[in-house]
Amino acid sequence: APSLSPSVSPARSADRGRAAMSSLGFTPPAIFCIGLNYKQHAKESGMALPAFPVVFTKPPSSVIGHGDAIEIPSVCHAEEVDYEVELAVIIGKAAKNVSEAEALDYVQGYTVANDVSARKWQLQQGGGQWCRGKSFDTFCPLGPRVVPAAEIPDPNALELSCTVNGQVLQKSNTKDMIFNVRQIISFLSQGTTLQPGTVILTGTPEGVGVARKPPVCLKPGDSVTCAVEGIGELTNPVAAEAKTGAAL
Repeated sequence: APSLSPSVSPARSADRGRAAMSSLGFTPPAIFCIGLNYKQHAKESGMALPAFPVVFTKPPSSVIGHGDAIEIPSVCHAEEVDYEVELAVIIGKAAKNVSEAEALDYVQGYTVANDVSARKWQLQQGGGQWCRGKSFDTFCPLGPRVVPAAEIPDPNALELSCTVNGQVLQKSNTKDMIFNVRQIISFLSQGTTLQPGTVILTGTPEGVGVARKPPVCLKPGDSVTCAVEGIGELTNPVAAEAKTGAAL
């Protein structure tokens, strides 16, 4: 994978930072995520198209790399962990108050993301905020490589898919985004500095497990592959976290 600009520090932490390093070559200073950003996903969710980007975050401790296991926390319910294939944007230089026209000039590269989500924690036990159900350790697989921005001139013309145990469950194109990559970067940068190495997950298309009938949930022993055109395939096995306490 190409290195980022010299201002991106390859700092390591004692725990989950090593996973971020293995897939990206650096630990993200921040991970911003956009929810409900595909038209067909909003339709399957029975929700109106948002007037502004729906923003939440994930901690760097949630990052793992290609081949690392997604661990279902013991605090989660047996059937609630979901998959979400996403295009991830990596910021290469400090961006603040940037216009949509210049937004892509701040992109270092792109990778594949899986916005793993514990739906009951997201929708019922998170106090109305999505972050809690999306922030567990291992819930942000990234990889398998970083593709330089110059190799993807239009990030809103890419096929993407998610396959679980060989079955294609999501298949779409980034052109279905409600807010495109330029708009997302500009919106997030207003009054806020996006530091080099910041990762932005741009939303997931239709086909998520919670919207299926019957619902599809990830379970130990599963294998999840998220793919984005021009970048590659991000594959992760699913395992149970060693139980340390009773689920809430």
